[in-house]
Amino acid sequence: MQTRPRQNDVIGSANRGAACESSLCTLCRADCAGKCETWLSSLRGRAVLYPRDFGMVTAGSDNTTHVGVSYNSLRIQGNLFGAQGLPPGVSANADNCLFTNVSLETTFGADSQMKARLPIMTGALGSTIIAARYWDAFASGCALVGVPIVVGENVVGVDREARLDNGRIAEAPELDRRIAVYRRYMDGGYGAIIVQLNVEDARNGVAQYIVDTHGDDVMIELKWGQGAKSIGGEIKVSSLAYAQFLKERGYLVDPDPDLPEVQQAFADGAVTCFARHSRLGFTEQPGWDGVRANFMDAVAELRRCGFKRISLKTGCYGLEALAMAIRLAADARLDLLTIDGAGGGTGMSPWNMMETWGVPSLPLHAKAAEYAALVAAQGQRPADMAFAGGLVREDHLFKALALGAPYTKLVCMGRAMMIPGFLGANIEGALYPDRKAAVHGNWDSLPKTVQAMGETPEKLFACFHEVQAKVGPKAMKELPLGAVAMWCLADKLGAGLQQLMAGARKFRLSGISRQDLFSANEETARETGIPTFSQAGDEFARRILLG
Repeated sequence: MQTRPRQNDVIGSANRGAACESSLCTLCRADCAGKCETWLSSLRGRAVLYPRDFGMVTAGSDNTTHVGVSYNSLRIQGNLFGAQGLPPGVSANADNCLFTNVSLETTFGADSQMKARLPIMTGALGSTIIAARYWDAFASGCALVGVPIVVGENVVGVDREARLDNGRIAEAPELDRRIAVYRRYMDGGYGAIIVQLNVEDARNGVAQYIVDTHGDDVMIELKWGQGAKSIGGEIKVSSLAYAQFLKERGYLVDPDPDLPEVQQAFADGAVTCFARHSRLGFTEQPGWDGVRANFMDAVAELRRCGFKRISLKTGCYGLEALAMAIRLAADARLDLLTIDGAGGGTGMSPWNMMETWGVPSLPLHAKAAEYAALVAAQGQRPADMAFAGGLVREDHLFKALALGAPYTKLVCMGRAMMIPGFLGANIEGALYPDRKAAVHGNWDSLPKTVQAMGETPEKLFACFHEVQAKVGPKAMKELPLGAVAMWCLADKLGAGLQQLMAGARKFRLSGISRQDLFSANEETARETGIPTFSQAGDEFARRILLG
């Protein structure tokens, strides 16, 4: 794995800690005062695409991202001529081939198509405290931008206010809140709200509750796993009473809060917290036939409940599990299959497990595209796919969409889409102390990294007035600043993706293909099947020279 530098002098970004391949810090903090590229983009939007201090500098590429096998070892092909995807009747001339004319809208789904204004979605924001605290910013921001958001597993199970009757959910106020916030700001039918379902959620009747309470336009997502770990979801709790409550709800709590010796250790301060774990799914029937029967029964049950839209999320298991996910998603006519590679993020996972288990994102996604093509060659429609796992920047978006073309419709982003929520809440709490507790701000005053850009929302957020024009001045006063930060990040990602697509002469997402990429080294070419620069197009080039 290549180590990235902690600072990018060209755009003025800096990582607080060690930098991942994705460009995020290994440990992303809600109280961070900056200023990684994503943090900076959440304020300045598309301005971060360009070198700073124009008129005083020239800039040159570091060009060292070709080592090893990762998304950074794929490079994007530019094209000298042509223009694919312009609207009908629009001629391909210099006046029309502007990057701002690139359409970023995408659709996904089998029988009931959903729309997104950008080809991105959130990772699952579930039962972690940080997801609940900043949900208003995450949800309102994603809804305004017009992209899907995922309510992660266990939200109902960990809610102390949720009421169960005979083991089935009767009231779920936290889940209700999360859906309501997103719907309040959802605009023009763009985006989608997706709710994950794990073993405990299924036993508690969460699916039926959603249909009965919120209708059948919510998408339900079965969960096989994620890229950060090979076991079920975890959270930490620091209250003995809450740990015992979670155990009563049916979760594994470690250490066991009912053991007298554990209670004594907690009282003495030797044990300071408890880990709540979810169960592993799909373990009772071995083999392909068993897995298939189990899965198809689960999908059929969800359809009987009334769900029109169903998705599956799988993690970075081996090729057999990947093939099962792709085959079953096609057989069941699922609306989306999210494939999460190793190298992504987590709310809580065993650290060394996350560092050492599973298939890294690039080879996993390359195989997913290969296997989807095999399904298509048999005359069956593969499920639309979303790729996840350490994808953060606009170049990652292009590469993932191209690598998985034509089956990949979305890029799933976890930690990157949480950063604007943190940043906006911190700024809001510092500027308006009476709101600090409500928005979970971490700053008493603006740090120097923020003050250098301004001291009012209008000056700090490059897209403030765009958002205000959309929602109106009255609603703007109630909108979390984290939503404004989300819009700024989307502005940067969207403009950057438009520029890369225009450079490839692709003016619609459906035009992106694997031919728009080349591998930076032979090892990446072997893993992905994408030729290196010296191989891609060489035959045609020779025909030009010899013709």
